[in-house]
Amino acid sequence: MTSTVPTTAVQHSDEQPPITMFGPDFPYAYDDFLAHPAGIGQIPATEHGAEVAVVGGGLSGIVAAYELMKMGLKPVVYEADEIGGRLRTVGFEGCEGGLTAEMGAMRFPPSSTALQHYIDLVGLTTRPFPNPLAPSTPSTVVDLKGESHYAETIDDLPQVYRDVMNAWNACLEEGADFSDMNRAMRERDVPRIREIWARLVEKLDNQTFYGFLCDSEAFKSFRHREIFGQVGFGTGGWDTDFPNSILEILRVVYSEADDHHRGIVEGSQQLPLRLWEREPAKIVHWPLGTSLSSLHDGDPRPAVTRLTRTAGNRITVTDAAGDIRTYRAAVFTAQSWLLLSKIACDDALFPIDHWTAMERTHYMESSKLFVPVDRPFWLDKDARTGRDTMSMTLTDRMTRGTYLLDDGPDRPAVICLSYTWCDDSLKWLPLSANERMEVMLKSLGEIYPDVDIRSHIIGNPVTVSWENEPWFMGAFKANLPGHYRYQRRLFTHFMQDRLPEDKRGIFLAGDDISWTAGWAEGAVQTALNAVWGVMHQFGGTTDPTNPGPGDVYDEIAPVELPED
Repeated sequence: MTSTVPTTAVQHSDEQPPITMFGPDFPYAYDDFLAHPAGIGQIPATEHGAEVAVVGGGLSGIVAAYELMKMGLKPVVYEADEIGGRLRTVGFEGCEGGLTAEMGAMRFPPSSTALQHYIDLVGLTTRPFPNPLAPSTPSTVVDLKGESHYAETIDDLPQVYRDVMNAWNACLEEGADFSDMNRAMRERDVPRIREIWARLVEKLDNQTFYGFLCDSEAFKSFRHREIFGQVGFGTGGWDTDFPNSILEILRVVYSEADDHHRGIVEGSQQLPLRLWEREPAKIVHWPLGTSLSSLHDGDPRPAVTRLTRTAGNRITVTDAAGDIRTYRAAVFTAQSWLLLSKIACDDALFPIDHWTAMERTHYMESSKLFVPVDRPFWLDKDARTGRDTMSMTLTDRMTRGTYLLDDGPDRPAVICLSYTWCDDSLKWLPLSANERMEVMLKSLGEIYPDVDIRSHIIGNPVTVSWENEPWFMGAFKANLPGHYRYQRRLFTHFMQDRLPEDKRGIFLAGDDISWTAGWAEGAVQTALNAVWGVMHQFGGTTDPTNPGPGDVYDEIAPVELPED
């Protein structure tokens, strides 16, 4: 397990099928859909070359544009900043050696199987990410209430941490049928998944993560709940998620999305960038050698400033250059709050209940701070203790999570001094990168008083607060209790035969539209939903041997809770 407190209550043998983000809300095999030799669909030849607007050049937008191009349509991508969205890889000013920092997504679970399809497609490589107590992490320090514990495995931690691990496993078994659901997802047993999940959605939609813990006899101890919040499972502390819906957390643990993470060696932003430049070997209408880049003469269109619905049920797009273009279909992949703020929109774009769902969207704040260092000095052994000089660190101090990232013992390296969410992130909002660095170095100095981190820094720090990024306004969506109905409206929006005719033609996609917001897999899955929707609108079909998400929708549609 990679977890400080493992997420899995049962152990799996190597013979069992690998887990995937297969439901539970919409148990559709996107990985099989992508891998099928028949392809993911086609449109009539009379529609070849038709333009489709794609708003947002993040992963979801680029995947949607790439697949639409392969079908013979002409995607027109609009991007306000740079291709990649929250797959953002940056360098360090004043530092040589090609060091980079992942400002957004930096770790990806093997259960992200549709995402892995594209990682493999563009030839990227991955390696284990150094999460707390992961097999690839040399050591971890847990520092709570001024007391530090050094560990290479969970057995090195005091008994109370194993008690918390056992409490979490018991909580999942008793309150969420964990073993049964995990097994059903592993085996892709759709009827069983739907049976379990329908009952849990009705039972737990109004419950917070913290309330779920409190309702468990296993977590009757406040001390255990506090430790669990600060140390958590998988990637570290989860107390910032305590106010969120427990359904959000169950989706993560069922699919093992917080386990066995890997990072992209070349940088996560290379995924959308390589798709942008990729020339598909199988493409319809366009000549071989065509890429998204070539269709755009190298650069996407600038930011969208206005979206309107015009005569003939068309979607008219105005961009920051003042250019106005009208399309029969558009895919919107940016974060939905932009439709309420940065982009002037017609109310007629969406049904009123979809507008309500967007207005109720709850985004999590998130901040990161990185510094480049001369070498992975943390691997030096302390002469007195024989331990690593410094470790991956979880703490209740200001840094919260500190990650040590190296590319070999004799090469420059990177420290993620701090990765925080929500209130912890808001504390840093007014501070510059250098001011943040000073706070973090002081905090880490209290844990490692004999380690001079500053003496190893070789360049300027880089930082991000996603809530302060004007084209994002938050890091990722996390539903609050009672928000299941809103999420269902947004996710199912691609099924537009169910909408009034005057509300069709614009398709929502992106990880915040998915059931797994904050995970790149959700961005890919909703992009494929939108591609199916556009294909369907243009009169296209999938191969009978490879039905798309819309073709099987009625059999696996998300649970529908009553509105009254």
